[in-house]
Amino acid sequence: MTNSSESVTLQNAMEQIVQKQNYIHYDVWIKNFSLNLENIWNEPSAKVLQPLDNEAENHDHETAIVIGRGPSLKKNKHLELLAKSNFKGTIVCCDGILIEALKAGVTPEKFPNFYVVTIDYAPTYTKFYDDEIVDKYGKNIKGIFTTISDPKIVTRARDAGIQIHWVHPLFDLTEGKKSFNYITSKIVKIKKNESGLPAIQTGGNVGTSAWFISWMILKCKNVCLIGINHGWEEDDPWEKIITHNGDLLIDIEQNDPAFNKLFQKIHNPDFDTYCIFDPMFLLYSLCLREFISRSPNWVNTINCTEGGSIFGDRITSKYFEPFLNSLSLDSKS
Repeated sequence: MTNSSESVTLQNAMEQIVQKQNYIHYDVWIKNFSLNLENIWNEPSAKVLQPLDNEAENHDHETAIVIGRGPSLKKNKHLELLAKSNFKGTIVCCDGILIEALKAGVTPEKFPNFYVVTIDYAPTYTKFYDDEIVDKYGKNIKGIFTTISDPKIVTRARDAGIQIHWVHPLFDLTEGKKSFNYITSKIVKIKKNESGLPAIQTGGNVGTSAWFISWMILKCKNVCLIGINHGWEEDDPWEKIITHNGDLLIDIEQNDPAFNKLFQKIHNPDFDTYCIFDPMFLLYSLCLREFISRSPNWVNTINCTEGGSIFGDRITSKYFEPFLNSLSLDSKS
């Protein structure tokens, strides 16, 4: 059982990590928003992707598959299974797996309702679009970008022919009229009239954002997750785990009582698998599971990742191949 001093240490460590990931990037958010603003005013809001009212009422046949880049995706050959399937629904692809998905045969040619999502502010993520195969299929891909996405990423996607659509990301540092969300939404509405842009919770990562987009904007009733691990594999090196793959420096000693709480090994009872949290994946997992538990009753979340940390209330876990086969049978009946 965790004593009060350990809880305080753990809380302090978590708060330190969140502050590092948010406060130090605030100026970058403002810079990116400012540089994107003219395009935000002139390009479509993601609201145009919402089905019409009479279409939105019919959710029964609408299924989206959210593709993340977690290790289970390659381990279980999920891209290959999807490419060979007769799936007729929507693909919502996280940017980090876009190139691999296209090369595996998961393309808008086979799956016409194809979306890619970017939420990140760092220019290094331009690499997720920098490939000839993106240029080949780009004109048939709809992109959904947050207002703080790095302009270099958006430009590369636009140059590939991807249709750009904008959303507000809901993460903030202050509340009320001084908040980043409030101020930027008011600026957008200067030329976007009172409708503005849709706003989504991100949970700090693109996978959670893609889950939100699937039902909140695209109005898909069934949202299937693959490659959304939100946790490390047991055999991943500790140097990778403790730094979140080099993106994070955690000021904590291994003999600190909070260490095992921050880097805990957890069991997924639905798939009988294990994964390891780092503090960021712990936050990502807690946020997504909480969001799913509070989602509207008409939204069904089916986790076909076959591993990772997403299980619990309002989550149905299934193996991906039988899930795809069940959709094929439903379409024939």
